[in-house]
Amino acid sequence: MYLPLNALRAFDAAARHLSLTRAAQELHVTQTAVSQHIRNLEDMLGKPLFRRLPRGLALTDEGQSLLPVLSDSFARMAQALEQFYDTRPREVLNVGVVGTFAVGWLLPRLRAFQEAHPFVDLRLFTNNNRVDMAGEGLDCAIRFGDGAWHGTEAHLLLHAPLTPMCSPVIAARLHQGVDLAREVLLRSYRSDEWSAWFEAAGLPCPRLRGAVFDSSVTMAEAAAQSVGVALLPAKLFAREIANGRLLRPFAQELQQGAYWFTRLKSRPSTPALQAFSEWIREACEREQGGSAI
Repeated sequence: MYLPLNALRAFDAAARHLSLTRAAQELHVTQTAVSQHIRNLEDMLGKPLFRRLPRGLALTDEGQSLLPVLSDSFARMAQALEQFYDTRPREVLNVGVVGTFAVGWLLPRLRAFQEAHPFVDLRLFTNNNRVDMAGEGLDCAIRFGDGAWHGTEAHLLLHAPLTPMCSPVIAARLHQGVDLAREVLLRSYRSDEWSAWFEAAGLPCPRLRGAVFDSSVTMAEAAAQSVGVALLPAKLFAREIANGRLLRPFAQELQQGAYWFTRLKSRPSTPALQAFSEWIREACEREQGGSAI
């Protein structure tokens, strides 16, 4: 099908401004040229796209249906072309990241970073929070804890308090905190989490007999399959909560640590490292209403 791109561009500009004059200024052509392009497009479609008013333009129903499709298409084309204007050479960036943060926060937003910074050749290495940045050749790492790591510069990204989470089958049996004593309580390698949660809830901690996991991702899957109840950062399992695989039976939370962007003080910064650092910190700050950093 023939696509009259100049005419479509003229319509897009005129529809956004509802003015032939301002559309012509944006496109650096004459008002007559814009008007002619739109008239040709209307003739081709056999439909009027504008109602001509004494003081401007108004979109017809056909014009209103066409505008969002065109605006989205032009925006996507511009975004695709931008990568060809970036003359910087591709730069490898090795990032270590806790698996829970990778799956629950980073991966759903990774495309946005790659589109904004196509020169960064990102290499992700997931871990269970035990990481040696120098020994593993990492440029930076996203870690869970209190931000105090020797020789490391740390910037707070995301508070992620822990709360009991389980399948709907188990949740149906939980009416108050003491009911947890009858359930299998899944454990992480941080052995004090359940006892700290029960203390915060003002309850005695029952005997812990659930399996120990080195990853919250696998522990969350076990909880979703009714193996037991897990203490998890609900913020990073929003999809599982939304689709009903995991539920939060109680409001009580445990503030045990946070996620941090870290880099060695001895490692010099690079354009790729700077780009990733600024992007992830600003993204977390926006999502927490400015409270993250």
